[in-house]
This record gives sequence, structure tokens and C-alpha cells, in this order.
Amino acid sequence: MGETRREFLRATGVSAVGLTGAVRVTAGQSQGVGLLLNWKPNGLHVPYYAAKARGYYEEQGVNLTEIKAGQGSDFSAKQVGLGNVEFGVTGASQILNVNSRGLSPQSVGVMMQRSPVVLFTTRETFGGELTSVDQLAGKTVGTGPGMVKILTKLLLEEKGVLSEVELVDTGFDTVQQLLSGKIDAAGGVFADAVATRPKAEAVYSIPVAKTIPSYGHVVATNEEFATDNSETVRGFLNATARGAAWATNNPRKATDRLIEANSALKETAEVQRAKWVEMASQYVLSQTVRQQGFAWSNAKPWETMYEALRDAELLGGEVDPATVWTNEYLDTDYQYVGRYAAQVSPPESTLSGTTTSGGGSGTTAAGTASGNATSGAASETTTPGTASETTTTGGSH
Repeated sequence: MGETRREFLRATGVSAVGLTGAVRVTAGQSQGVGLLLNWKPNGLHVPYYAAKARGYYEEQGVNLTEIKAGQGSDFSAKQVGLGNVEFGVTGASQILNVNSRGLSPQSVGVMMQRSPVVLFTTRETFGGELTSVDQLAGKTVGTGPGMVKILTKLLLEEKGVLSEVELVDTGFDTVQQLLSGKIDAAGGVFADAVATRPKAEAVYSIPVAKTIPSYGHVVATNEEFATDNSETVRGFLNATARGAAWATNNPRKATDRLIEANSALKETAEVQRAKWVEMASQYVLSQTVRQQGFAWSNAKPWETMYEALRDAELLGGEVDPATVWTNEYLDTDYQYVGRYAAQVSPPESTLSGTTTSGGGSGTTAAGTASGNATSGAASETTTPGTASETTTTGGSH
């Protein structure tokens, strides 16, 4: 399967010390486990901070000693695969990529049930409302590298306008180029659209996942670690599910837990809260979650992403997409996993428009910068059956 572990280490410049990491992880679990994020802490990571602050990991017998900022989904997947960290937040595409290169990070739960990739623009830049992909014919669309570019291109191709669009590489400067009018629309992630909202009169967003089934953030662990520490993995997912449920019902308080742990985010508190509300209302819930439970995987999105990566020649070798994920550690007898949808009352999307949690309709439109982060969610309550956690505030969001 592609490169061997040692070849991977040589190619990526990781020292052979990483080879002993898997042994340390398995043997040292009783001393605590760590979570490596895919990037710097932000609103998309609220469930983990909420669960830790409220003691949910501890209640499950999981000693989560630290939540570390990451350096990208690829880095997180590699570190999990090498056994240098017990749990990681990464992208489904990177799970496939790293597995194709001789390591074995395994997705044990899908936090984002659809890809976060969107096509978006502002009213000022586009000169009006963006309601369908075919409006991009004759326009310039900018996108960064990686899966964002691949899925943007696939969407344009699927809708029959790729040949009529000038697709340009905007690196990591996509939002700035959109706001300055250098591009007409952008391929990015929904968090980019949320962050753009305070700087524009209106932001219009079309989700890629409406057309192309694919996943976003996943929780990953080393396959060997999971086998040897199945109760720890199961407990971690139970606690994360409960944290996500509480955070969905209490978005303001949950975001405060994130900011308490990361004081640098205080100035962007409303943006972080808006990111979480969008994720909670549009990405954590899906028809699969309603039917099967929290973070449940299906085969089709994995196959779609594998084919996209393979066709773009971005894999290091052969990999069977059916082997990189499992639902084995999702405890469907636990109410916050098996009956997750019944535990939550998602706040209204911050990109308040027509898109549903299943991505059924096409466009979302963000309002002005002064719009409420969680309009329609005036109180902070948990769900029926969890009265011991109920907290109500009179303030609007």
C-alpha cells in the first residue's frame, strides 16, 4: 500500500522516533490522552472544548490532558497515523491520502456530515444575488489548493460550466481577493463565508455537498490504538457527542468555553460563535445521523472522495476507501450518540437563507454584519429528558 512507514518518515522528514510513538500511545493511555486539532482553535472546535469544560470526558473515564492547535488536516492525519497523538481532528480526504502512503489513521466519527466546501460571493462583488452555479459562466472563480479546489472544480464540471469559468489559484488569500473584486466568486469553506459576512452587505453561498456527497471534519485515531483501547475511543466519542449536543442547544455559553481556553479569540467571539452555529445547524446533523446516530459514516461519500483524489493523482498509492473508516466505536445505546437528533434543537443558520441541514436547496444568504449570530435562538436550553442540564437565559443571541 504505497510507501512503507519508514519511507513515509524519510519523505516527510519525520524522525524515526515517530515509530515508537504508537507504542507510547498504547502504553501511556492511562497517563492521559491528547487531541490534535486540524488548525488553530476556532468555532469549528467548540464541541471538544465544551465537553472538556463540562467534565464529559472525565465522566466517560477519558483523561483528556490537552487540546493542541494543529498545522493542517494533513499534519493531524500523519501524527495520528504515526501514533504520536491519540486523537486528531482531520479531513476525510486526508484520511484517504495518508492511508495511501503507508500509515493507518482511521476515522472513528464524522463530525461534518457533508463537505464544508462552498462556492460563495458577495452582493457587491458579484453585482447581485448568486442563486445557481450556471450564473458563474463567464466569471472568474478563485480557490485555494487541495480538496477545496478539487471539489469546486467537480461542482463546476457537474453543472456543465467548467469550460466557461476562469478558475484561478488564489492560495490562502481567497477572501481578500473576493472582497477587492479581483475574482467574481470563490471556492472555500463555509467558515470563510461566515467570516466574510461582517465585511459585506450580503454573502451568497452554494454548498458543494448538495451535488457531490462528501465529508468534512472527522475524528481520527490510530487503528492499533483503537484496537487496544476500545473503551477509551468509545468514551471519547460519547463525551464529544454530549458536548456537541450541549453546544448546539447553548451556542453562546459553549463558545464562551472555547474563548476561555483560547483568550486570543475574544476579539472575534461573534465570528467564532457564528461558525459553530452554522456547523451545528447545517453540518453535524444529517439524515444519516437522524437514522443511525451521531458521527455515523456511510460508504458513498468515502468512495466519492477517493475517486476525486485518485482522478486528480493526489494519492500516494492504492487504498481501499472501505478500510479507512469504522462505526465500531459509536455507542448507539448511549442517548447522545444513538438518539443525538432527539437531544438537540439546532439554532437558525447564521447564513440565514434556504439551505437545509441536508443541503436540499441551493443557496444561503448571509445578512449584514450587525445580524444576530444565532437569530431565532432566544434562550439557552437543553432538550427534553436532560432537565439536570437545563439553563435558561433571558438574553437574545
